[in-house]
Amino acid sequence: MAFGQYVNLDFDQIKTSIRDYLRANTNFTDYDFEGSNLSIIIDALAYNTYTTAYNTNMAANECFLDSATLRENVVALARNIGYVPRSRRSSRAKVSFTVDGLTETSTLTINAGIVCNGAGDNTNYIFCIPEDITVPVTNGVAEFNNIEIYEGVYISQNFTVNTSLFNQRYILDNSFIDTSTIQVKVKPSSTSTSSVTYQQIDNVVGVTSTSNSYLLQEIEDERYELIFGDNVIGRKLSNNNYVTASYIVTDGKEGNGASEFSFVGNITNQDGAAINADLISLVSTDEKSRDGDDIESISSIKYFAPRIYSSQYRAVTSSDYESVLGYIYPNVESVTAYGGEEMSPPRFGKVFISVKPRNGDFLSDQTKRELIQRLKSYAVAGIVPEFIDLKYLYVELTTNPYYNPSLNDDPNNLKTGVSNALTQYSRSIDVNKFGGRFKYSKAVSLIDSIDASITSNITLVTIRRNLKAVLGQFAQYEVCYGNMFHTQESAYNVVSTGFTIEGVTGIVYLADEVVNREKGRIFFFTYTEGGTPNIVKKNAGSVDYMTGEVLIDTVNILSTVIANGVVEIQAIPHSNDIVGLRDLYVKFDMTNTTINMIPDLIASGENTSGSRFVHTHSYYTPTYTRKSNSPVSTTAAAVLPSTASSTATTTTSGTYSSPTTSSTSSTSSTSSSSSSSSSSGYGY
Repeated sequence: MAFGQYVNLDFDQIKTSIRDYLRANTNFTDYDFEGSNLSIIIDALAYNTYTTAYNTNMAANECFLDSATLRENVVALARNIGYVPRSRRSSRAKVSFTVDGLTETSTLTINAGIVCNGAGDNTNYIFCIPEDITVPVTNGVAEFNNIEIYEGVYISQNFTVNTSLFNQRYILDNSFIDTSTIQVKVKPSSTSTSSVTYQQIDNVVGVTSTSNSYLLQEIEDERYELIFGDNVIGRKLSNNNYVTASYIVTDGKEGNGASEFSFVGNITNQDGAAINADLISLVSTDEKSRDGDDIESISSIKYFAPRIYSSQYRAVTSSDYESVLGYIYPNVESVTAYGGEEMSPPRFGKVFISVKPRNGDFLSDQTKRELIQRLKSYAVAGIVPEFIDLKYLYVELTTNPYYNPSLNDDPNNLKTGVSNALTQYSRSIDVNKFGGRFKYSKAVSLIDSIDASITSNITLVTIRRNLKAVLGQFAQYEVCYGNMFHTQESAYNVVSTGFTIEGVTGIVYLADEVVNREKGRIFFFTYTEGGTPNIVKKNAGSVDYMTGEVLIDTVNILSTVIANGVVEIQAIPHSNDIVGLRDLYVKFDMTNTTINMIPDLIASGENTSGSRFVHTHSYYTPTYTRKSNSPVSTTAAAVLPSTASSTATTTTSGTYSSPTTSSTSSTSSTSSSSSSSSSSGYGY
């Protein structure tokens, strides 16, 4: 429920009610309530009533999860349905180094605690490990490879169990704890040399009276409390047991981005003797620090708590997987999950998950493996979760805002305002998520509202997917847009940036030829600016205009004009409202959005007849190739002819000859099922 008002909170109305009540009393007939001292008493009564009403409203609303505002109350209400809010998450990096010149040493151990100093954004951070790491020494050299280190300070806290206390609590004193790093060990007494490690659980399924386990709950001031068993659910602690809780206190997401590390930890040999730091090589960075995050926000708790409760910590439906993943992996910005039965052809027994992390674009392979392992405890037997890299569906605009020069004669300032407004919209909740939607009417209304001098705008929309080519290999490609295409010409409704292929000299582009209302044919061609396209392969694939799907037959792409082996493929959508279906992540691309300010000579009165009015198209003029502002590859630039360009060009007529009538220099590519691989441009 939303915030509710249970009693009157209007001071003047309360005062009027008291005055009307007194007037109805015969003892106050014809009494002057405004000019007498009684008005002061009425004010005092009204103030007291207002204060009581306010406190009543606040107390009533703090009793419900979705209307509570204080974190302690939200956490307590979530606790009632078994939800533990996510703690801060320490930023994690991976480093490697070696220790050489060792004699009479069989093993080396990095002791738990501080390991490295990490530098990032002109700030240094401390990085630790939560437990010892031991490696063997071979030929006098010990190699520490891919050591995962955590940003923060390593702390240990001890408790002695006293069963004479009625309600002994085990509260971790520090805020900003990364609860994923908590390690709890219990010894029979403080003088004992052996200990038992207790495991954290998030539900009691499968927990017996002898399980060495504990529960964790958030309490006041963003601190945490350990809860041990009672010999029914989990083993009960005995008198004089000695509990040691070790954990890392972290700065959260502020530690992300550290890339240079220096070793400051302690290394000992098998006898516990310290190793000379001069024997340690320079620390190399395998992965810069990432995945750090703040404590779960109040809004996030309100969103996930009821959904985790409804799933009962089990992943059965696709929405269950989305809820559980958001719970176990705090770095989720957006997530989508769908069953294999929704695919064509169906892949039964699988659920496909795509995640957009909050920091970065893709999940690392290591993170995917870790999440799959954690999901196994939630997933139904026989269902295999599989992570796929997200696919960006880019939305690009070409907008022509008209402005009245008599009201604003600075088009550059207006252009900056339009750019800032569109940039703000590109960061809104409408886009930048799975299931996102670019709303055309909202975008054009934003442009019109920038300044009173803007009279109108003509705005065109294109959509783009980036094909990540498998360079130097024969491969087939499938690029899905999830939105119906518009066709306004016989060809060149789908165009691309340049690339090179085996057997063809120069830069090659792809485009479509319309076969019928629903289907089209992909062809390859070379092009020299100012000339005519020369088709080098007529049947290079197909396009489905109804589903927004481009299929490219087997081809060996050697290089691309755009950096990182990317071929940008652009299409015109049938609808200006763009929707991200299934695993498509909608992203409004401002880098390739064009803004052209045009003076409105009619509105300014300079040309009321409209004879010099600049008309702009409400539809796209076809181009042979795609214009892009993306970084250019130096490899492809070397083979780019001096007269060629990947920039879009237009003709005065706006039409092109059909590719079937163009000159053709057919080049066949060797293709076989055994040598071909398949790609769909995942992750772009």
